[in-house]
Amino acid sequence: MKNDIESKFILSVFDKMIQHGDKRGEEHFLMGLKGYTDFDGYTLFVEDAQVKLNFGFHNKYHFDYEKEEHFEKFIKKLKAIDQEY
Repeated sequence: MKNDIESKFILSVFDKMIQHGDKRGEEHFLMGLKGYTDFDGYTLFVEDAQVKLNFGFHNKYHFDYEKEEHFEKFIKKLKAIDQEY
């Protein structure tokens, strides 16, 4: 699967995690995902146990995962948050 995700979608899901997720320290948890930012807020991170998404300056992002099936499950979680909230 090609990793072409709209920046607006990522930012929307992250915002929903902040609004509706369980906050523990500086991290927000929602539907099996954890979201947080770096110290200055310019880079955000969304992750589960198998996939990590870094989204930063100029809307550049990177997914880190070992198996395609992990990535696909991660995307389903993002879409579920987007649809439910």
